[in-house]
Amino acid sequence: MVYARKVFEKMPERNLVSWSTMVSACNHHGIYEESLVVFLEFWRTRKDSPNEYILSSFIQACSGLDGRGRWMVFQLQSFLVKSGFDRDVYVGTLLIDFYLKDGNIDYARLVFDALPEKSTVTWTTMISGCVKMGRSYVSLQLFYQLMEDNVVPDGYILSTVLSACSILPFLEGGKQIHAHILRYGLEMDASLMNVLIDSYVKCGRVIAAHKLFNGMPNKNIISWTTLLSGYKQNALHKEAMELFTSMSKFGLKPDMYACSSILTSCASLHALGFGTQVHAYTIKANLGNDSYVTNSLIDMYAKCDCLTDARKVFDIFAAADVVLFNAMIEGYSRLGTQWELHEALNIFRDMRFRLIRPSLLTFVSLLRASASLTSLGLSKQIHGLMFKYGLNLDIFAGSALIDVYSNCYCLKDSRLVFDEMKVKDLVIWNSMFAGYVQQSENEEALNLFLELQLSRERPDEFTFANMVTAAGNLASVQLGQEFHCQLLKRGLECNPYITNALLDMYAKCGSPEDAHKAFDSAASRDVVCWNSVISSYANHGEGKKALQMLEKMMSEGIEPNYITFVGVLSACSHAGLVEDGLKQFELMLRFGIEPETEHYVCMVSLLGRAGRLNKARELIEKMPTKPAAIVWRSLLSGCAKAGNVELAEHAAEMAILSDPKDSGSFTMLSNIYASKGMWTEAKKVRERMKVEGVVKEPGRSWIGINKEVHIFLSKDKSHCKANQIYEVLDDLLVQIRGVS
Repeated sequence: MVYARKVFEKMPERNLVSWSTMVSACNHHGIYEESLVVFLEFWRTRKDSPNEYILSSFIQACSGLDGRGRWMVFQLQSFLVKSGFDRDVYVGTLLIDFYLKDGNIDYARLVFDALPEKSTVTWTTMISGCVKMGRSYVSLQLFYQLMEDNVVPDGYILSTVLSACSILPFLEGGKQIHAHILRYGLEMDASLMNVLIDSYVKCGRVIAAHKLFNGMPNKNIISWTTLLSGYKQNALHKEAMELFTSMSKFGLKPDMYACSSILTSCASLHALGFGTQVHAYTIKANLGNDSYVTNSLIDMYAKCDCLTDARKVFDIFAAADVVLFNAMIEGYSRLGTQWELHEALNIFRDMRFRLIRPSLLTFVSLLRASASLTSLGLSKQIHGLMFKYGLNLDIFAGSALIDVYSNCYCLKDSRLVFDEMKVKDLVIWNSMFAGYVQQSENEEALNLFLELQLSRERPDEFTFANMVTAAGNLASVQLGQEFHCQLLKRGLECNPYITNALLDMYAKCGSPEDAHKAFDSAASRDVVCWNSVISSYANHGEGKKALQMLEKMMSEGIEPNYITFVGVLSACSHAGLVEDGLKQFELMLRFGIEPETEHYVCMVSLLGRAGRLNKARELIEKMPTKPAAIVWRSLLSGCAKAGNVELAEHAAEMAILSDPKDSGSFTMLSNIYASKGMWTEAKKVRERMKVEGVVKEPGRSWIGINKEVHIFLSKDKSHCKANQIYEVLDDLLVQIRGVS
């Protein structure tokens, strides 16, 4: 180029060909600024009008400057229009390409539509540009227009349009293009076949993609990787592992993309053994330094509960890469023990020391850790950092913020985040519903559901699961039935989440028969479904039926879990089935399930109701961990029934030591004293409550009138018609006294 420039400068006369050649040569070597200098020199000294070649080279140079040449093209635009060069197919095509790279798809479309003639390159430029800018639908419209103009599309255009069908996803469009290729006998090279396979897998047609793959005479590594990625995307992880194994049999060496895909499948299946083999291969193939592979390795080890190995990979390969830090933070946040959650925060601190800018995923993972720790202060600090980085109103971040504030019992803040969001998708709505239901604000959840119905979003199975749960918490069978009807109309009743929610709702509303009907109509019954129906029988004192369901569950090959035995032991307790309860407790141990607080509460209640108080006390004292207040309170309840004051005093004192603010233990002990006529002792308990600041939680009730729920608390007069209500109550009390 130095010699070319010297020759060019020594030329006594330069014509258009000379100037065009020099500008084009600079472009060819990527010296775009030099190219513009030459063009401006031509423009100042021009004797001849510019032609399409030098103008095209000028536009090409401006495109290569990544936006810095924008103003120069805009300045020249008026000349191009006046001189008619914007209608030249060569200049017009490069002008379209420039505008598309600059993000001005509307300008590009104006130039495109004004061209009287369009070459295959013009069509390709416009169609591929629309796909890159996320206008896949427009690219398909252009393709159909191209077909109407009888332009024969080449392989690149077909590949581009197939990519658009994959993005949408638009299966029928992909099929039509495939049919067009077969009908006209167009040559299908490996590149076009790979895009076609990708289109089918992204539209969920994995079998069709596999048939194409098997029929390919010239498979390359991209073909294998595309199908492998398709299996992963469609959750066919076992098939992905088999395909990966087959690659080595055909003498192919999986690349970084294939290894990354198969590690994701290993993570989903918790296939640690296969994952470690892939890890060994990546080391041998020298792929360990690739960020995709490293990220997938960390994710695989974390999801297989091998955080020690995940950390080793991270410590060896982690550089200033936010993706790797995110993978490690996510791994620690997911398991949720105290130590691991604090490690997630330590990694974030290290990330800040290294001046690595956190991404959205960083904060979403940190918020998950904060929610598990139920730390409001930490959550607010993370929220403050999100403000600084401008991520607070993002949909994903908004959903995480709503979840964390709900878990920290700050529904006001959850609602503020929800209301601040200008764009709300269904995930945001569902997060808010879940927060309300989780914190027993069921009326607010129902009111918000009315707002959802006025929006453009349509409720899905998760929305209805929350609504059915809210109806169950309110013990409103009418509301529950209304939601059940909507589920039937939308064909969502077979979803396991919905089945479990319906079972729980009907059980809480006192309709075990309807709960059993919902159970019988379930398309598939997982352990959660069985647990729900067992618990419904337990809550209604149907101990024998609960035991029968347990036997039926095990006969169908479903192994009971921790929750199952909580329901079974509760059923035995409510029905007074002492011997059966003891047998089930032993069965639980045989299944390798360590008894937790809930199991001990059920067993103490079972023995206490049967009058075997000493046996219950022995069971508590043999607990491997310190008994919670609720366990002693269960014994206290048994003492109240048996009238054992001495043991009641011990149980109450132990419960209060475990939870000094537990009003239930004070109240029960006071009631036991009162039942025995020990008024002095009862009074002392009440006075102790006042001294220690223990407040009895007020009773709460509600009633639905004309589709409006009215809530009442003990001694509460906040209702708008409180005066009228108390007047009626006073009148009723007078009438009751008159009758008695």
